[in-house]
Amino acid sequence: MPDALSLSAAIGFPYLGALIVALLPRNRRNLESWLAGGVALLSLIMVWLLWPSVSQGEVPRLELPWAPELGLTFVLRMDGLASVFAAMVTGIGFLVVLYARYYMSPDDPIPRFFSFLLFFMGSMMGLVLSGNLIQLVFFWELTSLFSFLLIGYWQHSAAARDGARIALTVTAGGGLALFAGMLLLGHIVGSYDLDRVLAAGDVIRDHPLYLPALVLVLLGALTKSAQFPFHFWLPQAMAAPTPVSAYLHSATLVKAGIFLLARLWPVMAGTDAWFWILGTCGMVTLLLGAYVAIFQHDLKGLLAYSTISHLGLITLLLSLNSPLAMVAAIFHTMNHATFKASLFMAAGIIDHETGTRDIRRLSGLNRSMPFTARLALVAAASMAGVPLLNGFISKEMFFTEALTATSAPTALHAVLPIAALVASALAVAYSLRFIHGAFFGPDASDLPRTPHEPPQWMRVPVEVLVFLCMVVGILPAATIGPYLDVAVRSVLRGDTPEYSLAVWHGFNLPLVMSLCALAIGVLLYRLLQRHLSAGVEGTPLIRGLDARRIFDRTMVFLSWRFARTLERLLGTSRLQMQLRLMVCGTFLAAAMALLPYGLRLGGVTLTRADPVVALIWLVGAGCAVAAAYQAKYHRLAALVLLGGAGLATCLTFVWFSAPDLAMTQLLVEVVTTVLLLLGLRWLPKRVEFSDTSRALLPRLRRARDLVIAVAAGAGLTAVSYATMTRPSPDGLSRDFLERAYTEGGGTNVVNVILVDFRGFDTLGEITVLGIVALTVFALLRRFRPAPESIGMPDQQQGREGDWLLVPGVIMKLMFPVIGAVAIFLLLRGHDLPGGGFAAGLMMSVAILLQYMAGGTRWVDDHLRVHPLRWMGAGLLLAAGTGAAATVAGRPFLTSYFAYADLGWLGKLPMASAVLFDLGVFALVFGATVLMLIAIAHQSVRNPKPARPVLPERAAPSPVTAGDD
Repeated sequence: MPDALSLSAAIGFPYLGALIVALLPRNRRNLESWLAGGVALLSLIMVWLLWPSVSQGEVPRLELPWAPELGLTFVLRMDGLASVFAAMVTGIGFLVVLYARYYMSPDDPIPRFFSFLLFFMGSMMGLVLSGNLIQLVFFWELTSLFSFLLIGYWQHSAAARDGARIALTVTAGGGLALFAGMLLLGHIVGSYDLDRVLAAGDVIRDHPLYLPALVLVLLGALTKSAQFPFHFWLPQAMAAPTPVSAYLHSATLVKAGIFLLARLWPVMAGTDAWFWILGTCGMVTLLLGAYVAIFQHDLKGLLAYSTISHLGLITLLLSLNSPLAMVAAIFHTMNHATFKASLFMAAGIIDHETGTRDIRRLSGLNRSMPFTARLALVAAASMAGVPLLNGFISKEMFFTEALTATSAPTALHAVLPIAALVASALAVAYSLRFIHGAFFGPDASDLPRTPHEPPQWMRVPVEVLVFLCMVVGILPAATIGPYLDVAVRSVLRGDTPEYSLAVWHGFNLPLVMSLCALAIGVLLYRLLQRHLSAGVEGTPLIRGLDARRIFDRTMVFLSWRFARTLERLLGTSRLQMQLRLMVCGTFLAAAMALLPYGLRLGGVTLTRADPVVALIWLVGAGCAVAAAYQAKYHRLAALVLLGGAGLATCLTFVWFSAPDLAMTQLLVEVVTTVLLLLGLRWLPKRVEFSDTSRALLPRLRRARDLVIAVAAGAGLTAVSYATMTRPSPDGLSRDFLERAYTEGGGTNVVNVILVDFRGFDTLGEITVLGIVALTVFALLRRFRPAPESIGMPDQQQGREGDWLLVPGVIMKLMFPVIGAVAIFLLLRGHDLPGGGFAAGLMMSVAILLQYMAGGTRWVDDHLRVHPLRWMGAGLLLAAGTGAAATVAGRPFLTSYFAYADLGWLGKLPMASAVLFDLGVFALVFGATVLMLIAIAHQSVRNPKPARPVLPERAAPSPVTAGDD
């Protein structure tokens, strides 16, 4: 299989599998787990197929142009470092899926769990395989999003919801900082391509923007990897299911920050700023996490703080600016993934079989769960650094670097070895507590369940990982050596040092430190055992330093006190005030932009005004002024006059030969007028003041609004006039005219611009339209207008009275006719006036007429339109058209144009942009109907609210135009 295909498959399989799993029937664990496991295994095979090329020093690369003019290209690349992380993501992911099959309850929404897990796996694969800085940040934030969904999977648990919220707040906030840092790096190098950035180390370090870029990048890495002072989010994530914890803590989420530091080590390391920031955070995290882990009573809490400590160890190694320290960091990252995943799974087995994770309640499980006890014992011994296990070798490398850190300032030469020894002794102590507290001692008597060994296949993932701990610890050079060497060489390149993975290096100082750490750790646990057995809550000496409490207080200040202050100063519950602030803010922003340069008119001579056009404009202006005046007395009259102003605009477009704009304007006027008519019934009655003193204030307000409106309108008129009296850029319109058919495959230049030349803008606009429709529906689904604001009584709603019989029948018969016109506009839009937007509005008019003729009840009985499906299909079709161009090796949304020979019918022009236009049609139609449902269904008394499908809940039904 070609390398490029393997790269795309490695990242594509998890996303495709996630979509398939999400559509499976609920609670069929075997099918979902087999599918998810197969997807993870296939991705692992793809990584393995790329290994021969990577091991030879090659970097397989897949490059798909996205927006190359902006430096945005979708690039997948795999070097040694990426291959090691990709193997951990997919390999441990496969084991986690197998483990989750037996851990998760049949009562849980299993498809949702495995779908989120595969989405997260795909996001992690995208992160480690990214060859573009902006693309890396995109996948970085996706990992934050899907980890949020995984941590909060048990939605009924307040702890899960809080943990997910905290994790998303911290990691996504760090992601924003990382995005800014990547923008600075791209600016310094002049490219966002990762290979070019990695080749510009000296340029980056010597640039004045190096320090800001470094701080921003490190903020992203430190928040993701739970380094001090951002470490507090990781223990809160323990509310997630144990398979999620095992996956996030061992090989994926928290290792993303480590991966980023290792990836950018060649270009950002080697400076004092790098050492002091990373070294300080790493050392504090190493010691703090190890110390707090000892006093945790929850098995997963203990493992969470131990993860924090080991991540601090790796961060500290990366800060030392030493190639050998980099080797030790990558090696310990791989070792940590194996023993930490196995320990989390063992903790999950204990919880699954006993009903508790509280060490104070657990005891003597060695007799009822002997095999699990031995597996956990080996994994914990590896975490403690016991000889002949993989953790021992990387710990010795850590001791060696702590003793010989030449890059560290002289004052730290003595501190580093002491910190390493203390942290290792603490690791022995909390490892002993995990094993001794759970498996040894007398049998527990008050467990919720009778403990016993788990199912055989639930234990297999732990067995595989423990076997890796043992075989790497005994034969490191023969097993993990080649992979470590390739990963190190991909980072250090020509600076790769000589190192040895031998188990025995003689009786040296690092070995003495290891033995001392083991002895001190055992002694420390014995000294603390009585205190730990007492079950005292909290951590001695640092009870007041609760980072979670500091975070909560900060969030309360920002989201409550500060936000409330801003709301009191700037916010208002009245729409008029919000619009007033928006118009004034826009006016001031435009004025400030023009102030330094002034507003000067151009020199183009204007043509004489045509009397007919002047009359149209005069009528439109009169309608606008009259609408503003009538709004005070009669809202319906104001709405009719407002439609007259819109019609004048439509006629203006026709006069100046812009039929596309005229058609769209007319359809927009029709749809919005009907929707506003429905909305008028919700407005409260106006209050008339007979007292002159009380009526004075509304008059002053109207006068103020008049001044604002005149100022804003005059300013916009002046800017428009100044623009129109300047010559247009040479060849701009001619360029579009010449390229519309040859490159876009259409003769309707306006439509070709919308769906081809400026397809990015259109895709963004329809996405915003869909968001607006969902927002309108969400806001109005629970709103009920006051009874006095409803016109006809409920029994008359939707009834065809004698006065509406003939128009009602005609409007119903117009439905297929208008539908045919909509399809006609859609199909002709690429060559003649029309297009997806106009067709979608036209189809919406057909539905609007049915509501007007028969009311909601009749539409419920005769039409069933699913607006959410229309919107989803439209957005997927539009985005899929652009993605198809990318797969074909062309920039995103590049059109393909050809003629289809239909024999005697002749040749039919075919353009891929027509499919994009079809997506625009579907989304516009769905969004308009959804807003119609939100307004029309709430405009009758006591309707049954139409509600969208809520995942994994049985009660609600899909949103349709037929839902009453």
